[in-house]
Amino acid sequence: MERKPKPIGYLLNRTDEALTRAMDGTLAEFGLTRVAWQVLNAVEDGERTADTEVLSALSANADATTLAATIDSALTDGWTSRPTPGHLALTPEGEHRLAEVAAHVAEFRTRSVEGITPDEYRTAVHVLERMIENLEAPRP
Repeated sequence: MERKPKPIGYLLNRTDEALTRAMDGTLAEFGLTRVAWQVLNAVEDGERTADTEVLSALSANADATTLAATIDSALTDGWTSRPTPGHLALTPEGEHRLAEVAAHVAEFRTRSVEGITPDEYRTAVHVLERMIENLEAPRP
């Protein structure tokens, strides 16, 4: 008797939890979490990044309270500074530390896709993108 496949929502939640748990473990030695890594990468993309840009870019990854607390931590821990009010920039030390962390994240990413071919990965991403489009599109 063939087993019924698990619902996609269940698998997506389990995948996200597994990614968060594994990435948090990878980043713990640097005092970071998955959300903190995402915040630092959002800041890294620009010389000066508005807090509102970070909050908007990562709204699907964490709630506003978590993101604000993570931004505060990045400031307190010396990863970022405020070159102007309401804007973030990586500190020189933050840039150096982030480069070191990036090597560990690359290893994490390799581990997370072990046994998955590039075609399978592209297919999975394409299917998820289509599901998002289907669900976010206005209904007639």
